[in-house]
Parts: sequence; C-alpha cells; structure tokens
Amino acid sequence: MKSDTSVIQPLDFNSADTQPVQKKRSEAESSYVSMKSDTSVIQPLDCKSGDTQPALRYKISCLYEGTAIQGNPTLLNEIYTELYITESESGEINNEHEVRQIETQSRRAATEDTPIKCSDIFRPLPGQDKPIRTVLTKGVAGIGKTVSVQKFILNWAEGKENQDVQLIFPLPFREINLMKNKKLSLLDLLNLFFPETQEMKISCDEYNMLFIFDGLDECRLSLDFKSKVKLCNISNSASVDVLLMNLIVGNLLPSALIWFTSRPAAADLIPSECVHRVTEVRGFNDPQKEEYFKKRISDQSLANRIISHLKSSRSLYIMCHIPVFCWISAAVLEKMLSQAESGEIPKTLTQMYTHFLILQTNIKHEKDYEKKVTDEDMILKLGKLAFHQLAKGNLIFYDEDLRECGIDVTEASVYSGLCTQIFREELGLHQGKVFCFVHLSLQEHLAALYVHLSFKINNINVFDQTKQSLFKFFNQKKCNLLCELHERAVNEALQSKNGHLDLFLRFFLGLSVGSNQTLLQKLLTQTGIYFYIKAETVEYIKQKIRENRSPEKSINLFHCLNELGDDSLMQEIQHYLKSGEIRGTKLSSLQWSALVYVLLSSEQKMDVFDLKHLIGAQTKADEVLQYLLPVVKESRSVR
Repeated sequence: MKSDTSVIQPLDFNSADTQPVQKKRSEAESSYVSMKSDTSVIQPLDCKSGDTQPALRYKISCLYEGTAIQGNPTLLNEIYTELYITESESGEINNEHEVRQIETQSRRAATEDTPIKCSDIFRPLPGQDKPIRTVLTKGVAGIGKTVSVQKFILNWAEGKENQDVQLIFPLPFREINLMKNKKLSLLDLLNLFFPETQEMKISCDEYNMLFIFDGLDECRLSLDFKSKVKLCNISNSASVDVLLMNLIVGNLLPSALIWFTSRPAAADLIPSECVHRVTEVRGFNDPQKEEYFKKRISDQSLANRIISHLKSSRSLYIMCHIPVFCWISAAVLEKMLSQAESGEIPKTLTQMYTHFLILQTNIKHEKDYEKKVTDEDMILKLGKLAFHQLAKGNLIFYDEDLRECGIDVTEASVYSGLCTQIFREELGLHQGKVFCFVHLSLQEHLAALYVHLSFKINNINVFDQTKQSLFKFFNQKKCNLLCELHERAVNEALQSKNGHLDLFLRFFLGLSVGSNQTLLQKLLTQTGIYFYIKAETVEYIKQKIRENRSPEKSINLFHCLNELGDDSLMQEIQHYLKSGEIRGTKLSSLQWSALVYVLLSSEQKMDVFDLKHLIGAQTKADEVLQYLLPVVKESRSVR
C-alpha cells in the first residue's frame, strides 16, 4: 500500500462516498490468497477514544480474488470458508515438497487431530493450564494463513472475538525486510508503520497488545537467538533483527501476544522454547471444498459440475485442499464449462495451470495500456525470474533480485499491472517495492515454462546458465533432444533434499504433452522445432523408480507419469487389486512402488490398513511391510 493510505480516515458507511478507497484497492488488485498488503497497514486505534473503527472494518472486510472489478469487491464474510486448523505437536520442519505434504494430510483421519478455531488460538484447550503468549501457525503456501489473519482481525474489529486485546499490530516480514539495515527502537518501528501511535503511550501496563508477524518464511533478517544483546526498553535503539529477537523472547513487552505464520520449511526459525503453541492450517477438508465452490459460483448447477469434474481427477481434488488452487480451478472451469469452449477440460495440473495462464493473457489483452508488451517477452522474463528465484528458494523479490534477471523495476511494475492474477507488486509504507508471484505453484509453472521454451525456441539449456551451485549435477553437454533435458531435470529433482523441484518437474514434463503444446500455440507466435520421443522419457522415469530404494521418493515420479499421460503401471496394479490376484503375484520393485502410489492416491481413508490382503505364497509379511512402509506411516493402525 502506498504511504498516503497509511492513515485511514473514518468512512461513513451510510454514504456512497467509498469510491476513492475502492479505486485504490482496485488498482492494487490483490489476490485472494495473499492479503499481506491489505493487512500491513491496519491501524491500531485508541481504545479510549470511543472510535468504533469503521475505517478499519472497511479496510479488512474485503477480499480481492485476482482482478478486482472496480467498486465491486467481495466481502470477506460472504465468501470466507472456515479453514481446518489443528493443534500441532511441534514446529519441526518437513523436508517434503508442500504438495506432497498436502497429499499426506488428505490421508490423515480426522480423529488423529485436535481441531482448533482460529479465534481461539490464544486460549488454552480443556486440560491446558499454561497461558499462551506466542503462537506459530504453519501451513503450505496458499493454504489460507494470511486470510485467517485477516478474518481474526476483522472479527476483533467488529467486536465479535478477542475483545481482551486492545491493539493489534500486523507486521508482515516482506515489509520488515525493507528495514533490515535500519537502526531504531521498537517505538520508532511502530511509529513508522503506524503513525497514529505517536500520540499514544505504548506500555505493558496500559494496553493488551498483539503483534502479528505474517510470512516468517519470507524473513531475510538474521534472527540470532544466541545474541547476548538484551533490550528491555522500547525506546532503546538497535537493529531490527535485534528488536524482533528481544520482543520474541519477552525482554520487550513481555505481556504482549505474538503470532507468527510460516510455511513449514521455515517453522524452526523460532526456537521451540519461545513458542507456546503450534497450530497448522490444513486448508479445506472435503465438505469445505464443496462449500467454497458453491459460495464462489453463483450458478449452483455449474458449481456442482465443477465439483464433479474435480472429483474425477484424484490429483486435482487433493490439490483443492489449497484454497488458491480452488480459486484457480474455479476461474478456469467456470469459463470452460459455462461456455462453448473447444479443447479438453483440464484433467492434470499442467493443463489447469496452462489454461489459467491463457486466461490471464486474455485479460491482459483487454487492458488499454502498454500494448507493446508482447506475451512472449512477458512470459519469458517472468519465467526467468521464477526459475532463478525458485533455485534460491525465494518467493518474494526485491530490486536486486529483478536486476539479476535483467528486469528493471519499471518493467516489473508494468508486468504487475498487466498480469495481476500471476505477478504482483506491493508498495510498502516506505515506498519500497516488493514483488511476488501470487502463489508458489504459479512460480513453479512459469519456471518450467521458461525452461521448456528456452530449449524449444533457442535450443538453450538454462540449467547450465544458472549462477548458483544448485544444479551441480548438470554437466556442460549440449542438449540435443528434449528427452535428454527431461532426464537431467528428473535426476536433479531426485537429488533435492527438500523436494523443492518436485512440482516444477511435473509441470516441466507435462508441458511436452501434445494437448499442452496445442494450448501453448495460443500463447506464443514462436513454437520452435524439436525432436521428442515421449516413450524414452517414460522409460527413463520407470527405470529411476526401479533404482530408487525409497518408495516415498518415487511417488512424485508417478505423478510425473500421470502428467505425461502414462498410467499403464497404475492400471495393472488396480487390476490385480480388484481381481484379488495381488496375493498370488510376484511383484517387481517397480510394481510395488506403483502399488504404494495407488494406495496413497485412493479416496479411501487409511484408518485401518490390513496387510493380510497382500500377503500370499509369493510374498512374506516382512517384505510387504518393507515395501509398503509409506502406506503404513499414513494409516492410523495396521493389522
């Protein structure tokens, strides 16, 4: 948000004069899943003044899904669907790709979890007697963490929940990062972000306060909790990282409540002894998925058709645990199922995201400015940024990140204006510009598209051009066939310790399929000429599954086969299961891996997994147990 909006003026809700605010928000065109700029300047108001906070309620009461229609925002309370949040045992990190974590969670029986309402995260559950000061809420990208924060604040501002809290200070890390080289006091920091605090006397005794630090995974500060620099006075100056560290450990404002949100990969940045409760946003469960589409799509018949189509593809329906994927699916399927659209209805992730990109470029063409920006130029430059920042593990980008990829700030601002549903520019309180893709999966799709197009159009292997040491595996050999490039990508994804290239790989392989090639022709005037034999890539993936000792690491490779349209192994295993021949069949290591994938992709909940159905004359119990360990881990009990 621009600094001229940092002081929110009271609005008369009975008048129609809300256009200026609506216009500014329309120009920002924020996404449904990333409301960081919306909550970054919510103003704490003097609770003693009797102000009913109308401006605050208006500010946070709206959601803008993709391109906002000027003057016609969506009310948060109308579209908000309650998310499934549970109390987690710890804030330990998970080294699997976030999509894989979602797939795992979808198998978990509800009875294993302790559900908790977002409004109750600072309240002890029955049987818990210790007060809760610091909460860490973790969840994969786009799962709804930030929208949960917005709903929490809205309920508070409307006087519905948590009225014991008098002041709320939302401080997103993407904003705080811009001040990493500053030296100031906590009071200075609050005065900068919230100018009206200059007229208030912030102290432990006078106000009950809540600090919300959204996006811990985006933190670029050095949070050194071993530092011996101790601050107890909010007027004493220090670097911003020292300020935050002292606030977190309780040296500064020890009675203030603190709430962090983070992707799982960064959950351990805060020491466990400083966190009194860990919660996990699981996104939508199955009933909540349907509720979302019925709220989002006014035509209930169309909403039901969309739900039915998503259910027909297990990989798509599992992804609907993530609210942003529901939003993407709704945007694509609402158009395709309600109009006489030609082409195949998306059944894979690559198809869905490529359709979404086409939808985005169509919106771009409807805009009246910067028509000189071609689709090819924009896609390739944004794709290069996506790829290089994915290699670094970054989801937000600053000026220096853009310059590294040959994009200047002005150019990035143009792309943000044309491509609002994919790429966004956020203006901080101090005029510092922050850029990001609306969601990690959109960044992964564009990164894959960039690698694919660089080879197709220019015969360039971009892996060899990566400055970072991430792609050590790749040698300098000239890549003449697309299947060779695919093999290199498969190997690098397998070597990744945290699986961060898994979804990128699925997109990258899927883009070579004929149906997606046809879609790309709608985007690009240059398609390039290349030689590709899909069967070679399929056989290479199967060979890697055979060589891989861990069935868990092979699961993503089966997803890749699905993107390539090869389900022969899965069909074979499903035949054995349905016919009962599985007990009398000597399975190869490849078939055992396929069996794991089929069982984990099943709609049936793994409450009790009975091994006797798989143990026969050809197999022993310990052998079955060894191969099916990933399934056993996700079952509540094993017989």
